[in-house]
Amino acid sequence: FISIDSAPLKLEYYTKIELWLLKKMEPVYRLYPWKALKKSGTEGVACSEYGRALMRDIMSVYDGDQSRYAKLAGHGFWMLAQAVERGLAYKIDCPALLICGQEDKAGSAKRYNRRWHERTLIPIEWIEGAGHNSNTDKPELVNALIEGFAGKIS
Repeated sequence: FISIDSAPLKLEYYTKIELWLLKKMEPVYRLYPWKALKKSGTEGVACSEYGRALMRDIMSVYDGDQSRYAKLAGHGFWMLAQAVERGLAYKIDCPALLICGQEDKAGSAKRYNRRWHERTLIPIEWIEGAGHNSNTDKPELVNALIEGFAGKIS
């Protein structure tokens, strides 16, 4: 099991306000000026120009249809909140590795991953100079970590 820049689904990792906000993101994304949303989305997930360009390309699909983007993104956040509140977390009982960018600015991902590591002792690798999509900022390093992890368990 490898987790890259994600969050555990346990209620203990989230505050009540975070869960409430996760369920309210669709209207926020719907009302936020598109140009500013696209800029913050692009800069918020990556540190490298490559990673930012990928996100810009993804978001550009929704140019002229911000409502569709808001609905899709909002639904993803809502599903995360529902999974957490319903206790859909599962125990990871196999070898695992957490990978998180040191410059991750997506919500509270850094805090989630730090606590996840501290509470479960799952090893964590902090990727220097990488944001939320650390695999786009430092693909060689992330791939080497994954290959090294897989090599130890095979």
